[in-house]
Amino acid sequence: MNAEKTHILRRAARPEPKPDPVRPCFAAVPRGAEEITAAELARLGVQDVTVAKGGVAFAADRADLYRANLWLRTASRVLVKLAQFPCSSPDELYQGVHNIAWHDLITPTMTLAVDCSLRDSALTHSGFVALKTKDAIVDRVREACGSRPNVDTAGPDVRVNVHLLKNVCTISLDSSGDPLDRRGYRLERTEAPLRETLAAAVIALTGWDGATPLADPMCGSGTIPIEAALLASRTPPGLQRSFGFQRWPDFDDGLWNKLLKEAEKGIQRLPVGLVTGYDQDSKALVLAARNAAKAGFEGQVHFFHAALEEFKPEGDAGVVILNPPYGMRLGDEDDLRELYCRIGDIMKQRCRGWTGYVLTGNLELAKYIGLKASRRFVLFNGAIECRLLKYELY
Repeated sequence: MNAEKTHILRRAARPEPKPDPVRPCFAAVPRGAEEITAAELARLGVQDVTVAKGGVAFAADRADLYRANLWLRTASRVLVKLAQFPCSSPDELYQGVHNIAWHDLITPTMTLAVDCSLRDSALTHSGFVALKTKDAIVDRVREACGSRPNVDTAGPDVRVNVHLLKNVCTISLDSSGDPLDRRGYRLERTEAPLRETLAAAVIALTGWDGATPLADPMCGSGTIPIEAALLASRTPPGLQRSFGFQRWPDFDDGLWNKLLKEAEKGIQRLPVGLVTGYDQDSKALVLAARNAAKAGFEGQVHFFHAALEEFKPEGDAGVVILNPPYGMRLGDEDDLRELYCRIGDIMKQRCRGWTGYVLTGNLELAKYIGLKASRRFVLFNGAIECRLLKYELY
């Protein structure tokens, strides 16, 4: 047999590479932002996107999973579903978890942690459910490998998510690791900071895309301006951080680096004056400037020391966003009534031609703005039900 025929036979006998499996996933989302996250996933080209309560279900291959973590601005976690089974007793929980081939997902040298959420189920103690789940996982790995992984609740290699609802248990891997709101740019926090994912949801609801200026007259440590800058510059919010999937045994370093390079090529520098923040707290402004520099926007996002009464946006049109205290954690109720009155006055007198947005968790205080909202969006800041109020400032 000549060399050419031998090469052909060898090539024919070589097994085809396995296609990358498409797996069911779930993006956990702050309540009120589900439709926004679904639109983000659709723009990423992800398939089978379905809005659910508290999140968005979708199907993802490895590249889609990596992109979702890198690019999603409003989701808090991306979970990869492993199994779902009826569960009304400790034995059913143990067996259902034990049936999963954990030795393909976790090696004995890795560490793990288990997160648990329960509702309307026979098993009512989250700590017990997490412990029973851990036992089933380590037993399965020990049976297959001869030794078991250890638990590390602070910084595990693999984070397992258990969701038990009406006696149906869903087991997932948390591909994000740290929550996605931890972008990596916030060096220090002011008191009661706005979560990055919520700030991104607010900006998305305004429809702002970087074509007109955006200003925040009460910017604090700069979360809203920085999230706006990330959007306008086409910078992935996850560019400066690591993710849980990078510790998994099947992590594809080559694919990940390719996606990072593609993302970095698309980043654009912001024009001067596009995104600005103002605050009367000089310490908060120092933090805002540091955070913006860490995010890559030194010299692009500008912050000014100014009381609310001194605020006047540059330009004839744009978007102004305010997130004043709600009276639940910061500020006295009487003082806040006066503050909300001033917000209304400033928008009427100094922001003509702009569109104003106020995020508040106190609708009684919102009445003191004295303007009629053209739209109201429901968002949740943790457990606090909020409204994003839109004002057309003619």
